[in-house]
Amino acid sequence: MDRKIEKKKWTLKKISSYLIISTLVGFVAYNLIFSDSSKKLNVEFDRLSISKVENGAFQEFTPVTGSVQPIETFQLDVSEGGRVMKKFVEEGAFLNAGEPIIQLDNSQLRLSIIYNEANVFQQINNLRSTRLSFQQSKLDLQGRILQVDREIRAQKREYETNKKLFEKGMLSENEYLNSKDEFEYLLKHKELTMETFRQDSVMRKQQIVQLEKSVGTLEKNLDITKQQLENLTVKAPISGQLTALNAEIGESISPGENVGQIDKVDSFKVRASIDEHWIARVNRGQLGSFAFNGEEYSVRVKTVFPQVTGGTFQVDLLFDGHQPEGIRRGQTVHVKLQLGELSTAMFIDRGGFYQSTGGQWIFVIEESGEKAVKRKISLGRQNTQSFEVLSGLKKGEKVITSSYDNYGDAEVLIIK
Repeated sequence: MDRKIEKKKWTLKKISSYLIISTLVGFVAYNLIFSDSSKKLNVEFDRLSISKVENGAFQEFTPVTGSVQPIETFQLDVSEGGRVMKKFVEEGAFLNAGEPIIQLDNSQLRLSIIYNEANVFQQINNLRSTRLSFQQSKLDLQGRILQVDREIRAQKREYETNKKLFEKGMLSENEYLNSKDEFEYLLKHKELTMETFRQDSVMRKQQIVQLEKSVGTLEKNLDITKQQLENLTVKAPISGQLTALNAEIGESISPGENVGQIDKVDSFKVRASIDEHWIARVNRGQLGSFAFNGEEYSVRVKTVFPQVTGGTFQVDLLFDGHQPEGIRRGQTVHVKLQLGELSTAMFIDRGGFYQSTGGQWIFVIEESGEKAVKRKISLGRQNTQSFEVLSGLKKGEKVITSSYDNYGDAEVLIIK
């Protein structure tokens, strides 16, 4: 009799398959959970620039390029136009203040002087005539007043005598009243003469004052015209070197036109152009320094020009102390302009990494020196050698400061 054989559920082959699958799943899960999934990139040690995080004295400054210029430059702009008649000196000459440079001629200006002089003389004659007329009128009125006073005294005596005779009945009433009327008439006549004298005096004085003002105005106009004539001789306003002269014999020069330039060459300044990024950080009084003939010289910001042109603004710097011997106009100097006071801070060397990271992160080398890991940082002030570290790094740590252009989105660098 046949017996039914039961089929086994867990064969050796089946158990082996499950073990292999479980192992693979566990391996994948382990890698997903516990393994480092960071993107890695192999780099060569010889191609890296490595900086150590240090703590010490730090000062923020920016390099600027300046040009040596005379401390004072005066532009020769003529105030009066005319034709160039004579050149007293040539370009490049050293002049003292007040020395003539060129002589201009302006016939219209000369005619104006003659006309103004004639007006002045005429007005002076009018003033003299008015004063003479006033004096004559005054004397005439004073004479009339004297005559009236004389007549009043005589008529008063006659009136008083007639009054007595009339009271005694020795004179007719008509004769008495006639003498009284004549006396009263002379008194009123004197009052009118005195009033005429006063009004005439006031009017004449006002007329003289107006004429005096007119003469004064005309004389001022004449003085101005004469000064304009003197300005036809262009003179050196300061002592210095005539570094430019744009005028030729016979050439017509318009009023306000520039004919040259005088530089004060016994002292200099530095005119520098600075990137507009620093315009809010540069102020009058800030110090800078530059090297010349093996020595270090200090300069101080004198003037900050607020106009921004082509992404830069300009400043004038004066020498803070003695001026370098042998320095010449037009020489180029490289100034380290201080933007802050010296202080203690953590810092790292500058490098090409900043162009890729903007100072927001950096690769920090682990103590083993075998790899570098990306880390967020915060940078502050800077100068030509260093960046100030605000956070993210510790003193003594090493970082990669060379360019990151070839690292892509790598988060870990394996150093070989």
